Amino acid sequence: MAPPLLEVTGLSCRRGGRLVFDRLSFALSEGELLALTGRNGSGKTSLLRALAGLTPPHAGTIVWQGADVAQDPETWRGRLAWLGHLEGLKGDLTVMENLVFAERLRGGEAGDRLEGALLAFDLLGLSAREVRTLSAGQRRRTALARIVLSQAPLWLLDEPLNALDAPAQAAFRTALQAHLAAGGLAIAATHAELGIGGAQRLDLRGGTSVERPA
Repeated sequence: MAPPLLEVTGLSCRRGGRLVFDRLSFALSEGELLALTGRNGSGKTSLLRALAGLTPPHAGTIVWQGADVAQDPETWRGRLAWLGHLEGLKGDLTVMENLVFAERLRGGEAGDRLEGALLAFDLLGLSAREVRTLSAGQRRRTALARIVLSQAPLWLLDEPLNALDAPAQAAFRTALQAHLAAGGLAIAATHAELGIGGAQRLDLRGGTSVERPA
């Protein structure tokens, strides 16, 4: 097995004075997916937010390629793409403008990759529409296109299938499989089956053990 890119050791998180999870450890190598499961309030979103640097953990370390990410949080943020319950899109900008703006915030240019990201989620026909006029599913597809466009090595996804119809769910699975096949990593909180074989599973109802595929 390839050496891990991401190593999480002894991670603990408190929310509102309550310990949400404690001494959580796992590791991911190139091309691996970790699916987070558990009831609402079990800590799935808290774990993703801690990994993204949005919420400081109570204890533990997050290490990327041997370096503690807390020592260089700006570089760490550049290595990940975040999808939360809210899409984080600007309603008065068009679909295309949102994607271009997101890439500029990352310090890059969308270039030729923009059309591919729009095509991946059937957004070419909506590219000139302001996001505030879109349905919930269309906004979710736009947010997922932004994830694909980022080319970040680590995707952090909170319920990525929310509001997606069957064709959009299939498009997401295709994009995720391509990301993993290229050596990327993904951690996804989900109540639904992602439909990706070989994923690790972490059930936050069951403590800190990670179930690896057979």
